[in-house]
Amino acid sequence: MIGNRRELKGCPSCARMIHLIVISVIVGSVLLPLVPLLVWSVSHSWFFPEFLPSELSGRAWFYIGSPLSKVLNALANSVLIAVLVTAAAAVLGIPAGRALGLRRFPGKEAVEYLILAPIIVPGLAVIMGIHVLFIKLGLVDTLVGVVLVHLLPSLPYMIMVMSGVFANYNVEFEQQAFSLGAGRARTFVHVTLPAILPGIVTGSLFVFLISWSQYILTVLIGGGRVITLPVLLFAFAAAGDNAVTAALCIVFLAPAVLILLITSRYLSGESGAMGGFGRL
Repeated sequence: MIGNRRELKGCPSCARMIHLIVISVIVGSVLLPLVPLLVWSVSHSWFFPEFLPSELSGRAWFYIGSPLSKVLNALANSVLIAVLVTAAAAVLGIPAGRALGLRRFPGKEAVEYLILAPIIVPGLAVIMGIHVLFIKLGLVDTLVGVVLVHLLPSLPYMIMVMSGVFANYNVEFEQQAFSLGAGRARTFVHVTLPAILPGIVTGSLFVFLISWSQYILTVLIGGGRVITLPVLLFAFAAAGDNAVTAALCIVFLAPAVLILLITSRYLSGESGAMGGFGRL
């Protein structure tokens, strides 16, 4: 194994070829499933056993781009909710992850498993109780209520990612900054933030994608008044409009694929961002 690695290091063209093959396989596995959706989105009629649609139509894409449709509003709601959930998860998850990563205290493992409980326990098992609570608080059928309920399954990912980051973090750099006269804010911006930024990006990616794809929580708490892309997608799928459903699937998947490609370099694990899951 060591010999193979040395041979690859001595052959840059071989390493580049392997890297290109791996990237091609990854990109192909992501993009190939989109081809049938793309064909469906421009088809007027497509019946078995036809290999390609007998008639093509741009009706689905014209509908999606129409200001009269609810698609643009649903897209704006999905983006807004996902961004707000990501920001809230970062504000709450960074200090919580720092405490779990740097501190040792009795019952720490129990706290970690408690944080993971929203991921382990099925959402439907607790959402009805949350729904009753939100009714009493006046948060049902509101954007704020949807944002809060989306934090339930997404916040644990941010906390555990940041816990892994801070487990490999050296606080002596902060102490040196303090000794040189830097305040807490300046130390965080110039010392702490650059060191934990890959973890923040990784955790934010998880949180954004989890919030972006929520359907059940949005329907139950949003009450059909807060319309997001998953809600609209399921409505068209239930109605049997295959062309619009396929077009909505592409619109729904595009931001997720784009974000994954942009932030893929932070997912290599070199920053220790996944250390929190490894310990559990």
